Amino acid sequence: MEEKKGKSLHYYMRSLHRDLGYLAFGLMVIYALSGSILLYRNTDFMKKEAVVERQLKPGLSDEELGREMRMREFKVAKTEGDVVYFQNGTYNKASGMASYKQKDVIFPFNKFINFHKSISSNKMHWFNLISGFIFLFLAVSSLWMFKPNTKTFKRGMVFTAVGIVLTIIVLMI
Repeated sequence: MEEKKGKSLHYYMRSLHRDLGYLAFGLMVIYALSGSILLYRNTDFMKKEAVVERQLKPGLSDEELGREMRMREFKVAKTEGDVVYFQNGTYNKASGMASYKQKDVIFPFNKFINFHKSISSNKMHWFNLISGFIFLFLAVSSLWMFKPNTKTFKRGMVFTAVGIVLTIIVLMI
């Protein structure tokens, strides 16, 4: 009588890699798109302009206004009476009303970017954390796609080494 052989670790890793790969496909598309758009966040690429009006505390100093506005490279251009002029906007010291133009990434890419830039205090950070572990598993489980003594596996190890070296070089630049 023949004994049944159990399925190998290679079998399970390949199956899990395949199934999680399909699951992660959509995640990778979203991360690739949002990451690519983020590369151009200092330009007007895929952005629309909107006028924003915010009620702030009246009588803020220039430094306090800069902190409240949370704008990069905030700088007051001039002050005329109660009106403070800054890049793309104004602030009325008497009323506390600030009005400025802001450029935001268009829908649905703005939502993708919010996923991409999530922080630990955001409820969606769990989704990003799980996605990261899935991507890590896919990278590691790819080592089980081929038997170690095959030509394809050895070629994969060369590409892995090249990828690691290129990443280190880019990080050192």
